[in-house]
Amino acid sequence: MKTALISHPDCLAHAGTAGYQEVPQRLSVVLSALADLDLLELDAPLATREDLLRVHSEAHIDRILQTVAPGQTIDLDDDTALDCFTADAALRAAGAVCSAVDGVMNKDYTKAFCAVRPPGHHAEPEQAMGFCYFSAIAIAALRAKQVYGLARIAVVDFDVHHGNGTQTALSNIPGMYFASIHQHPHYPGTGAEVDHPNIRNIPMPAGTSAEDWRTAFSDKIIQDLQAFRPEIILVSAGFDAHKDDPLGEFNLTEQDYAWLGVSLSETAEKYSNDRLVSVLEGGYNLRALAKSARTYVEAL
Repeated sequence: MKTALISHPDCLAHAGTAGYQEVPQRLSVVLSALADLDLLELDAPLATREDLLRVHSEAHIDRILQTVAPGQTIDLDDDTALDCFTADAALRAAGAVCSAVDGVMNKDYTKAFCAVRPPGHHAEPEQAMGFCYFSAIAIAALRAKQVYGLARIAVVDFDVHHGNGTQTALSNIPGMYFASIHQHPHYPGTGAEVDHPNIRNIPMPAGTSAEDWRTAFSDKIIQDLQAFRPEIILVSAGFDAHKDDPLGEFNLTEQDYAWLGVSLSETAEKYSNDRLVSVLEGGYNLRALAKSARTYVEAL
């Protein structure tokens, strides 16, 4: 069965905040890198308000979906702004992951990669931040629980930045497991180890080697998944732990992302009925991002 590639042109229209690295070219280079792979290409739908409300308040949703005139921008914080295309892009990004959950649950495909932007894992229930507007991965996790009745759902975040928004949304939900392996201290200032039954934070210092990173991922996250036996695995796939990325100080290469794809696929095949959904988060060196995303998706 083919891996699904879920994307939409609306995700290219959102400009991102002037002067920052979250730009449309991030998505275009990923799509170009995946173009010759034998994938099931699908359009991302718009997320429904019902799905958004699984994580976000009415006030937050209205703030992101407010009308913005062409040529106008509205700053939400230092690195997160609205333009006239942001709302549709953010809705497509969240809708992609929700539709991927539907696809794997309905056995239309077993694995999916959502090539979308803006990213989502920093978005808090009441706050957009860090280029993120809606917490797409958390929304999809709660859809899996509330619509399909899954009792054990795992969310794994390998972006170089801690998935603070995902942790906030899922930390007190029974049957959820959230793991984030990330540089610390680093933006957004969260991600210390916590004594919480369903949260596994793995903070690692700047300069961490690929070998040490792989060891931590295997010994902690993969072993956790083997014990937890999730019915679905959702992945925040940020590629900014690459050694060439300007926003991180780890030393991964595209070979490490291939290893990640194999490790997560094998775990999903063994414990999760082969259900594995990934969504693009960070990655800001365009060449490294394209190569890393391709090797990861090939490994799926």
